[in-house]
Amino acid sequence: MSNPSVIRDERTEVVENASYRLAYQIMSFGALIIVTYRGFLFQQSSWDLLALVVLSGAAATIYQGSQKILTRRWTRAILLILVVSAILAAILVWLIR
Repeated sequence: MSNPSVIRDERTEVVENASYRLAYQIMSFGALIIVTYRGFLFQQSSWDLLALVVLSGAAATIYQGSQKILTRRWTRAILLILVVSAILAAILVWLIR
């Protein structure tokens, strides 16, 4: 006897997307922890891992923007984060010199 096929509905897609979100968060925060660990303990710069985290987040945001699912609130939040990040980076560079 063959097993009946599983019917895919909205709930299945929501659960799949939630699992992908969890996996992405684990990988992103894991990479950030590794970057921090290498930086503080071994004095290594891990720009490759940091770039992976930033580029994966940017790719998701760009895709969501191209699919027109980002609201004005999200757009404002993203712009605010970019501005604050740039200011903090400039301050850190200035302090390190």
